[in-house]
Amino acid sequence: MPENNKNKATPTHTAFAFKREGRKFGRWLEIGTARAEEDGQIRVFLDRLPIGGFTGGVLLSPIGKTPALPEPPPRRPGETDDDDPLDS
Repeated sequence: MPENNKNKATPTHTAFAFKREGRKFGRWLEIGTARAEEDGQIRVFLDRLPIGGFTGGVLLSPIGKTPALPEPPPRRPGETDDDDPLDS
């Protein structure tokens, strides 16, 4: 945490949760904020959680930086989008 930060309660990070959509895809949802304390602890305030598809993981990213989407898994030979009934 920068030493010149006068308000110690100011968030330094945004909390994101990955929500699965279908079997192969998903998106990051903003679910709260966090701040790094001077003693090395991180305090997180979650003000919402996704319903359904929540993997349980929380990613803290510096404020203003959105995490990149994970790469979809590689396709197997002969696999098409129609093979996945959950994506339809």
